[in-house]
Amino acid sequence: MIDRLPEKPSAAATRGTLVHAVLERLFDHPAPERTAPRAKALLPGQWDRLLESKPELAELFPEGDEGAGLARWLTEAEALVERWFTLEDPTRLEPVEREFFVETELESGLRLRGIIDRVDVAPTGEVRIVDYKTGKAPRPEYAEGALFQMKFYALVVWRLKQVVPRRLQLVYLGSGDVLTYDPVVADLERVERKLLALWGAIREATESGDWRPRPTKLCGWCDHQAVCPEFGGTPPPYPLVISPGPRREVPAARPEAELPAES
Repeated sequence: MIDRLPEKPSAAATRGTLVHAVLERLFDHPAPERTAPRAKALLPGQWDRLLESKPELAELFPEGDEGAGLARWLTEAEALVERWFTLEDPTRLEPVEREFFVETELESGLRLRGIIDRVDVAPTGEVRIVDYKTGKAPRPEYAEGALFQMKFYALVVWRLKQVVPRRLQLVYLGSGDVLTYDPVVADLERVERKLLALWGAIREATESGDWRPRPTKLCGWCDHQAVCPEFGGTPPPYPLVISPGPRREVPAARPEAELPAES
């Protein structure tokens, strides 16, 4: 993410982007029209929009296999969309935000940014943060790692609105599971301390030039082995300037927005 190295198009990642777009756009329709057939009907149009914005995605389907390959791929996306309806009922949901860009600056000066798939706010003001995953739910021993992203979002919302989200919810469309967690202030304080420690480690590595790889079983699928020391590569120069303080500027990908005030 720091070096912004280009990634080859991935069928799985692109399918996730497409499904996210469909679930976001479905809420443009009145509640009674939020049905599985309606959602699946959105897929071709959203794919056309995605392809228009990123023509390189056409590489996903080799010459001679465009029709059959694309049809199989869209069928897989349809299955993910359809499974969502077994996990949540969109006719009973009225999200206050979708694809919600959030940003805050901690007292330390460290700036945090992220994009939340969906934010629900109850009439009582309780906030639920929802994230869609098109893969399978992790095993219980790995659940904490999956929840770190959600706790990060909760920390940003807490610092922005002084409200601790009531619930964090991960919806796994690949396996049909829903993972929930109800955070408390102590959780978010721990996340903040961890982020500060991570940023401190990044600063130290930048100053020393000692960037050590952390190999996992996923390394075999990585596009960047040529610049990874684990595979004999040389990392590119660090592209950001580290100021004396811990603050880091990251260009915003989307316009800023505010979470509605609780009722």
